[in-house]
Amino acid sequence: MAVQVVNSTTITEFLILGFPDLNDYKLPFFSIIIFMYCMTVCENLLIISLVSTSQRLRSPMYFFLGHLALSDVILVTIVVPKMLDVIIKEGSLISYVGCLSQFYLYGVTVTAECFLLMAMSYDRYLAICKPLHYISVMSVKFRYGLVISSWVFSFMLILISLVLVCGIHFCGMNVINHFFCDYATFLELSCSDTTLADIEMMILSFPIIIFPFLFIITTYVCIFITIFRIPSTSGRQKTFSTCSSHLVVVSIYYGSMLTIYLVPYRGHSMTINKFISLVYIVLTPLLNPVIYSLRNKEIRSSLIKYVKVCCKKSLVVDYRDVQIN
Repeated sequence: MAVQVVNSTTITEFLILGFPDLNDYKLPFFSIIIFMYCMTVCENLLIISLVSTSQRLRSPMYFFLGHLALSDVILVTIVVPKMLDVIIKEGSLISYVGCLSQFYLYGVTVTAECFLLMAMSYDRYLAICKPLHYISVMSVKFRYGLVISSWVFSFMLILISLVLVCGIHFCGMNVINHFFCDYATFLELSCSDTTLADIEMMILSFPIIIFPFLFIITTYVCIFITIFRIPSTSGRQKTFSTCSSHLVVVSIYYGSMLTIYLVPYRGHSMTINKFISLVYIVLTPLLNPVIYSLRNKEIRSSLIKYVKVCCKKSLVVDYRDVQIN
């Protein structure tokens, strides 16, 4: 698809290039992404349903897991459908307002996930290091406060970036060499001074990425110290199993996030940048339910019970239909 050049005063849409290097393989690539998207939505909606209905999954850990699953569904739904359109068309147009909306909602969801992962690490810290205070501290009111504040702060922090992006002037190119509208892509296309935006991005990285990451590391250092003090091997293994899933998710998510946003953007290989972005936008939401389910007996047993109940209801409905006919 040809590169579009327009006057800065008439830009009303952007051309998202997507993955030009994979245009010869767009059908298999499209099939893989749409399969991953459908699986991600189904898996995470199943987690939300289990957490909402199962009496065995009423603890704060599963409460946070349900909200993490909700944020994963929102994240992939914001990015992936448009990305599929970009892949199949070998590039696709998106309106200026649509691009800003995608950027803002994507930023809010990613930020909320960072805060939710931090809340989950604090929950594990209390459960393992302060078990006697766990119930009193992690009350219903407190856990709801953590989740609500995660979303409220996310909307407020990303609003700052949105205001700055709205003040950016574009000239010449309106081509986004990515598969979605990211903050750095706006800066790349700008013909105005982006010093303030660059500074703002670095400043916001502290409350959004760096502080939650350091907080999680600190809590896990305390957790590991507590685990190593447990005298029995079986006790250490059982205690570690309660937080190992969360640790794996944090490692994958923050590993890709830190690579993308804390290493200078300009001069990067865009192909590498795109595929790293795919990790935390597409792959991580797909793996989260699998990681938590495979390593958690309560979720597995609740899932089995849920499937049995659904099958039983289906048989009852089928039996009634047969009687009516």
